[in-house]
Amino acid sequence: MDEEEVLEVTKIHSVAGMLQNKRRSLVKKRPFRSPHHTTSNVALVGGGQWPRPGEISLAHRGVLFLDEFPEFSRSVLEALRQPLEDGVVTVSRAQGSLCFPARFLMVAAQNPCPCGFRTDPDKACVCTPSQIVRYENKISGPILDRIDLHVEVPRIGYEELRSERVAEESVSVKKRVKEARWRQSKRFISSPIKTNAEMRSKDIKQACTLDAAAERLVGEAVDRMKLSGRVYHRILKVARTIADLEGSELISASHVGEALQYRPRERTY
Repeated sequence: MDEEEVLEVTKIHSVAGMLQNKRRSLVKKRPFRSPHHTTSNVALVGGGQWPRPGEISLAHRGVLFLDEFPEFSRSVLEALRQPLEDGVVTVSRAQGSLCFPARFLMVAAQNPCPCGFRTDPDKACVCTPSQIVRYENKISGPILDRIDLHVEVPRIGYEELRSERVAEESVSVKKRVKEARWRQSKRFISSPIKTNAEMRSKDIKQACTLDAAAERLVGEAVDRMKLSGRVYHRILKVARTIADLEGSELISASHVGEALQYRPRERTY
């Protein structure tokens, strides 16, 4: 984190009473928060008689990991709408309202169905259609729209587990990500935003230059998939990031195509 981010995160942890040494402590590592799926609305969002930051604010400038995503209560999941969109959360009490920063990277994990085998090629799913519908409906469309990358992770077979095939090392991935973040910080040097995810529509118009093929592809996708304006902007932001990871200033059709692949699949039932 840069100096500004360190101060932001430290202030939040100080208000929450989580600093070990209040005089000298600075939080210099990006936060990682993983609340249990039984977490209450107040614990996640913040609140209390004397309002304190919740888990989503404690994850500011870091990662919020939500395992067993559909098992969180509907009210807790819906409370994520504002912070995912605006990077802040508003806590209202009789005495007034407080806004806490909540600019985090949310990672959510879930099974494909209640039994977990709906997409498994080797084991049959035992869930009924109505069970799958109830399971999928625990997460609303607006919340799904606000998640940029939807990735299915298949079960790894025995042969792949014992394979000695060398994959890309995390060191090289880290280097590529740091270079992409440097490009973004340079792009927004005269702006209060730091990353592509924070871009508004006017920023997108300035930062997302598409070649002719990319323009055609995204236009066809919007018309055929009936995408909302919010989803359209999110696709452009993801495509911009993919281009940054490749060191390209121009967004190509391959970048847009990959971004489209990360959109959620249509619900089966």
